[in-house]
Amino acid sequence: MITLKNLKLPLRYTGEQLHSEAARALNISTKDIVDITLRRVSIDARKKSDIHYIAMADVQVDGDDSKIIKKCKNAEVAIEKEYRFTAAKIPHKRPVVIGSGPAGLFCALILARNGAKPIVIERGQSVDERTKSIDIFWEHGKLNTQSNVQFGEGGAGTFSDGKLNTGTNDIRQSFVLKEFVAHGAPKDILISAKPHIGTDMLKGTIKSIRKEIESLGGEFRFNTLFCDFKAKNGKINEITIITNESKEIIDTDNVVLATGHSSRDTFEMLRSKGIAMQQKPFSIGARIEHLREEVDECQYGKARHLLPAADYKLSTHLSSGRGVYTFCMCPGGYVVNASSESGRLCTNGMSKFARNNQNSNSAVLVGITPEDYDCGDVLDGMKLQRKIEEAAFNLLGGFSAPVQRVGDFLNKAGSVKTLPVPTIKPGYEFCDISKIYPSFITDSLKEGIVNLSKRAPFFENMGAVLTAPETRSSSPVRIIRDETFQSVSCKGIYPCGEGAGYAGGIMSAATDGIKCAEAILS
Repeated sequence: MITLKNLKLPLRYTGEQLHSEAARALNISTKDIVDITLRRVSIDARKKSDIHYIAMADVQVDGDDSKIIKKCKNAEVAIEKEYRFTAAKIPHKRPVVIGSGPAGLFCALILARNGAKPIVIERGQSVDERTKSIDIFWEHGKLNTQSNVQFGEGGAGTFSDGKLNTGTNDIRQSFVLKEFVAHGAPKDILISAKPHIGTDMLKGTIKSIRKEIESLGGEFRFNTLFCDFKAKNGKINEITIITNESKEIIDTDNVVLATGHSSRDTFEMLRSKGIAMQQKPFSIGARIEHLREEVDECQYGKARHLLPAADYKLSTHLSSGRGVYTFCMCPGGYVVNASSESGRLCTNGMSKFARNNQNSNSAVLVGITPEDYDCGDVLDGMKLQRKIEEAAFNLLGGFSAPVQRVGDFLNKAGSVKTLPVPTIKPGYEFCDISKIYPSFITDSLKEGIVNLSKRAPFFENMGAVLTAPETRSSSPVRIIRDETFQSVSCKGIYPCGEGAGYAGGIMSAATDGIKCAEAILS
C-alpha cells in the first residue's frame, strides 16, 4: 500500500477523477490501481481563482510499491497505526471519574473496556434532560446552575461547534475519531482536515458512548456533586458526593478530576484541601457575528456555493506586546448564553452539523497573563472572570446579553455592509460593552479588531455585532501533576483535561482522558 500526498482535486471531483489524478501522480495507468481510500481532505483557498481540494490517499497498486515510490516525491510506504492498550492491572477498588465531558468520558471508556467498572460523577443532567434545561434558560431566562451549557453530560463541548481538529499529533486522536464514528458521528470526520460533528449530532454520540460504558459495568451518577475527599498516608482513600441534598461516601483510591474549566466551587474546595495549583494564562474577549454569506464570499469568492460554510483563524500582536486572536470560530452558527452562575453572564459559540444559520461567529480574545490579575491568590484569574461576568449581568440587570455594533465600539465611522441580527438568547440589548471590561481589555480589543480588519475584509464591516463577554475559553488554573499524571499533593488524584489545565478542546481533552486511564491501569 502506498500513501500518496498532495493530490489536487476539483471541488466537485468524482471517483474517476480521483483515480486519474492518483495514477498521474504515480506515473502509472488507472488499470494498475486496485483500490484507493481517502485519508485526509482539505480546502486550498489561497488563490480565489483556483480553489480546490488537497487530498492524501492510500493506494493499492498492481505492481512493485518500492519501484513506484522511487519515481514519486509525494509517495511513501503506507503505515497503518492503530491505538492499542492492554491493562497491566485492574484496580481493586472502582475508580471514580469526576465529570463526563470529553476527558471524563474517554477516560471512563478505556477504564470500562479494561474491566475497571468506573463510577462517573456528573453534577449536571443526562444530555436529554440537560437539553431541556438549556432550552428553558434560552427561552425564558431561568438558569439551572447545576445543569447548563457548562455542566452536564458531554461537558461544555456538547453545546459548541463540536470541532475535532487539534494542533497536536497523537495516535490516540485517530482512535477518538473512530470511536465517535462507531457511536454515530458522520464518517466524514475521519478524512476531513477540519472535522466537526455539530452540537445536534454530538448529543446522540455522547449518549451512545455512555451506554457502552454502562454495558461494561460502568455507572453514571447524574445530578451529583463531588464536594470533598479524604486521604491517608498521602493517597486518596474516599470521596464525598451529594445527590438530592443527601451525602454519600465512596471508598476509592483512584479519582480522575475531569471537572471542566467552569467548576469554580471545585477549584475552591481543592485549594482549601491543599492541592497544588498554579495560575496560568487564559483569554477574555467577546463574540463577533457577521453574515455567513459575507464570510463565505471573502474566503471563497465565486466558489462559495460549492463549499461548506467558511471558517477563519486570525491573530495579531498589538503595540503593547499583547496578543489578540480569533478562537472557536463557528461557521453558520449561533452565539449562545453560556452562563452557569446566578448573577453572572458569559457567552460562547455553537453550531449544528449543517452549519447553515445565517450568521457566522467567532470569539475575539485578548491574551491574559498572571501579571494582569495576580493579587496573591491562585484563584485570582477566576476572580477576574467573575468580576467581568458580574459587570455584564448588572449592566442590563439580568441574562439579556450586552451587544454593540463594531463601529460604535470603535467609535469609528466606516462602511456598514450588512447588519446581522444578534442570535443570542434569551435576549440582548445594544449598549456600551466597554463598561464591563478593565480598560486594558477594551483597548486591546479595539486595536486588535482594527488590525484583524487588514487581514480579513469582513472585519471592516462596522455593522458587525459584538456580544459580550467571552470569559471561559480555558481554565484560569492548572492543577499540578507529576509524570504519572497524579497530583503532586495527593497520590491517586489524576488532574485531567481542560479544567485541570492540560487540554484545549474536545480532541486534546479526550486524549488526556485516555492517558489518565492508561496511568491508572499501568
